[in-house]
Amino acid sequence: MLTAKALKRRIRKIRNRLASQFFESRYGRELLVSALPSRLQTMTTDCGDHVMTFSPHDYIGRKIFRKGHFEREHVDRLLDILKTRSLWREGTALVELGGNIGTQTVYFALSGAYERIVSIEPDPRNFELLRINIAQNRLETMVTLVNCAAGESEGQIAFFQHQANHGKSSALRQSPSDREISVPVRPVSAILADTGITPPSVGLIWMDIEGYEPVACRSMEALMTLRVPLYMEFSPAFYGAEASAEFVRYLARFYTDCLVFSEDDDPVALKVAKMPIDRVQYDVLLLPV
Repeated sequence: MLTAKALKRRIRKIRNRLASQFFESRYGRELLVSALPSRLQTMTTDCGDHVMTFSPHDYIGRKIFRKGHFEREHVDRLLDILKTRSLWREGTALVELGGNIGTQTVYFALSGAYERIVSIEPDPRNFELLRINIAQNRLETMVTLVNCAAGESEGQIAFFQHQANHGKSSALRQSPSDREISVPVRPVSAILADTGITPPSVGLIWMDIEGYEPVACRSMEALMTLRVPLYMEFSPAFYGAEASAEFVRYLARFYTDCLVFSEDDDPVALKVAKMPIDRVQYDVLLLPV
């Protein structure tokens, strides 16, 4: 017959086993990360072939904790398209504008598709986690990190830190609660010159900078003149109708064809000049041919 002490131990083991199973489920992980106290500033989780450090109070961090990745399928999908269309070149570099905490940076690095990666991130909160994630995955020799915004000239610009979703921090204010700071800004051409990467050696531009895309594009016309494949978040909601139309005309000076992505559907082939400007936001791949 079990003693009271032994019975308590057995109940505790059963409780712990059930709790462990629950918190390993997606719903359990979501409940757990939502309940974490604000004093817990960062977490590190094993994501299988890499580890990732993040804020559990940020949208991206919570998604990593729940799913084990943040939109990794977008990287895989893009690389498949580039290779299928013979647009991927071995030994080239990736230029990433909006590195955030390094999720896509790490996924691209692990894919082995690019010899070098330059990841540009202006938000100091994100940049510190980006630096940690590159270092703890031992990717420093492949990835060069640059803590600035991409713009037409060198200097300082106002930058707005989104409090609920660090990935939405931008040079454009999105919420009254955004915290304004000043960050350095540099042209992409100058950044590449410092890293020793020449425009012809760039195989892909990946850009997600929350509405600042038109300014960043003007800072890298050398790459666009070469029609380097450019994957970007296109955001008419940020630009407005007139500026969106103007941006489309500007992009059409360099690129003729593109693929427009929807959340669940296959990409749609369009002429760049016909890119829709009546949507809130979508991803687009500008094609070199």
